[in-house]
Amino acid sequence: MQTTIETQNSAPSLEASDRIFTAANVITFIRLCMIPVSFGLLLDGKDIAAGICFSLTAATDFLDGMVARKTNTVTKLGQFLDPLVDRLLIIAAVVGLLIVGRMPVWIVVLIIIRDVYLIAGAAYLMKGHHIRIPVSYIGKVAMWFLCIGFGGLILNVPILMGLGIVDAAFLPGFNANPYCFFIWFLYIGLLLSLTVTVVYTVRGSKALAESNRRAKGAGNDR
Repeated sequence: MQTTIETQNSAPSLEASDRIFTAANVITFIRLCMIPVSFGLLLDGKDIAAGICFSLTAATDFLDGMVARKTNTVTKLGQFLDPLVDRLLIIAAVVGLLIVGRMPVWIVVLIIIRDVYLIAGAAYLMKGHHIRIPVSYIGKVAMWFLCIGFGGLILNVPILMGLGIVDAAFLPGFNANPYCFFIWFLYIGLLLSLTVTVVYTVRGSKALAESNRRAKGAGNDR
């Protein structure tokens, strides 16, 4: 039995095919290839080039999905690669910024724990109970804030003086040290991401309870 939670604005999904060579998949593959390029440029100290490459990869996130829907070429490969590219883009940005010293360790740990939790939870719900939780609108907004924040930190401009509210070195912007303005976008994205995590957890718990209730009712009818 499959239980699916859909938002009111969700459009009916197109049936995914097994095709590989489609325009949408080519776009997704190009975005995938741009990730190591951006990462390498960042480590090489070419901030502007790295920032442009990262921004183009992030900004074209909607393009492959839009092309797939417009041309009625939604594929299973695209459904797998599209979210994977998004996650790899964030991971590459986080690791790169940590290596060059622009990212506090706690943000890296928080993002990793959140992603592992969501991936494990989604896998459990889908594999064990055939429950799929659609992407939340808040999640899309959070992703955009994170991407803007990461892109700005990669560019590393503008540099401002911190507010000096706290002495903690792991809170850029709040301490008195110089910091990149775009750290505030990252903070907002993190707050929204944690909110989305709670929303997904609640939705998943309700869907799981409903699935178990139906399974129990079906068993009693036999």
